[in-house]
Amino acid sequence: MVELARRAATGSAESVAGSRPRSVPFTRTYISPEAGQAVLDVLATGWITSGQQVVEFETEFARYLGVDDAVAVSSCTAAIELSLRALQLPPRSKVLMSAMTFCGAAAAIAHAGHVVVLADVDDVTGMPSPSTVAAAAAECDGVDALVVVHLGGLPTDVRALAEAAGVAMTHVVEDAAHALGTWVDETPVGTISHATCFSFYATKNLPIGEGGMVTTNDPALAARVREMRLHGMSKDAWRRYLPGGGWRYDVTVDGIKANMTDVQAAMGRAQLRCFDEMQARRRVVADRYDAALAQVPGLRLPARPVTGTHAWHLYAVRVMPEYGLGRDELIDRLRERGIGTSVHFIPVHHLTWFKRQCVLPARGLPGVDAVFDRTLSLPMDAIITNAEVDAVCTALAEEGGAS
Repeated sequence: MVELARRAATGSAESVAGSRPRSVPFTRTYISPEAGQAVLDVLATGWITSGQQVVEFETEFARYLGVDDAVAVSSCTAAIELSLRALQLPPRSKVLMSAMTFCGAAAAIAHAGHVVVLADVDDVTGMPSPSTVAAAAAECDGVDALVVVHLGGLPTDVRALAEAAGVAMTHVVEDAAHALGTWVDETPVGTISHATCFSFYATKNLPIGEGGMVTTNDPALAARVREMRLHGMSKDAWRRYLPGGGWRYDVTVDGIKANMTDVQAAMGRAQLRCFDEMQARRRVVADRYDAALAQVPGLRLPARPVTGTHAWHLYAVRVMPEYGLGRDELIDRLRERGIGTSVHFIPVHHLTWFKRQCVLPARGLPGVDAVFDRTLSLPMDAIITNAEVDAVCTALAEEGGAS
């Protein structure tokens, strides 16, 4: 805790001693000194694409979660697509997902050759509930698979959603891009369903720039994902060029280009060693926001799980009518004060290409639309300082009710 605790206490380079920070970015990426050195060490070997570092990262990631297999890939989007392909569903199978999530999840379903079925969300969690899932599945005469998102790091009951959708757990893929560190009851995300997909994008809780991981307890699924992640080739370049390796290979399945490099994996291994420290800081930040914003009229704080653990990838409030400003106007006001924010996410059915690709309920998605209009993600990362959090809270209190 030494490095991040020091940053939290001393502030950032943009702060002036005894004053508020001049600006607060929406997010910053913390790369540990060990991760930087790990990259230099890999560069010095002369082998920078997929190799031993990827194998070691997979092993250490699986051990961290307590799962049998982890397969490193190029992104969470690729992880979802490969996981769906590995389920070996018939073409044009119906795959149900939340409309309130990143478009990459819907693209993964479409690119895997399936039909995207969108479900509405609960007003409190911003995620599908058993009732919205059941309604969406019933309206299209049942679905074949389910992609479950843990939005912002808030846990959702995967098994309850699968039961509501009428889908076996063997046909559930979790979108855990926000959820490394999330627990559903007493079980860590990554060990629950047939395949769980993580992101290591620059803003994520375990940031390495780009990258993803599929975790599973099914060795056959892991083997299929490994085979498909590099064009379906039977041997990657590293194994071909090892002493005693041969240049021949076969292509046995329809694969894609989605491998992770040793540079990324070396960073990931080092970042994983300080992940618990980064998560501890995120929890402190969320608690500090809660304490300061609880009495600001018209701001609804993020839902906290009754059981389980929130990963706090996002700290997203709802800007209700009582606040006095609309969400978009508040974003502009905060920007003028040097405070960065974001919105997670533009719903899938609001995006032009996906309007043609997705199946929507006949009554539309009123829950998603209402949540989207009010949601605002505040600055959150593992190195935001106490002074920066306080500056954000002060600005929100001052802007509330302003004309």
